[in-house]
Amino acid sequence: MNKAYLLTGGNTGERQDYLAKARQRIEHECGKITKISGIYETAAWGKEDQASFLNQALLIETDLSAADLMTTILAIELNLGRKRQLKYGPRTIDIDVLLFNSTIIHSPLITVPHPELRNRRFALEPLNEIAPDYVYPGSHLTVSDLLAQCPDPLPVVRR
Repeated sequence: MNKAYLLTGGNTGERQDYLAKARQRIEHECGKITKISGIYETAAWGKEDQASFLNQALLIETDLSAADLMTTILAIELNLGRKRQLKYGPRTIDIDVLLFNSTIIHSPLITVPHPELRNRRFALEPLNEIAPDYVYPGSHLTVSDLLAQCPDPLPVVRR
């Protein structure tokens, strides 16, 4: 059984409803959700002239490979109205694979750990809630250590 840490988020429409729909679809199509963080709000990152985001971290147990998980997640996003028109642009739902087991993967479809995880407070705060002692692959740093060192100045508020 594989363990994957995911981050769900969105900033358009009924944001909490989209997070709930994403959780339902993930549990139905990807695997059992075993941990769920609270919901966090932060200003948009990367493209700041848009509505704030809600984010939530999930731990799932899945029989899917990392590539199959990513393919399934992309289909869930599409089904929930995700349109990839503008990098860092507004979206109904975004689902990122932050970590997959303790592996490092670089493929055309998926890169884990997520390449920007160390630089994104909005991902580290909810992840730290459910996995503070998880050791980041290829380092001796825990998620809690990464959060303490995160260069991202944007405030992240638990709702």
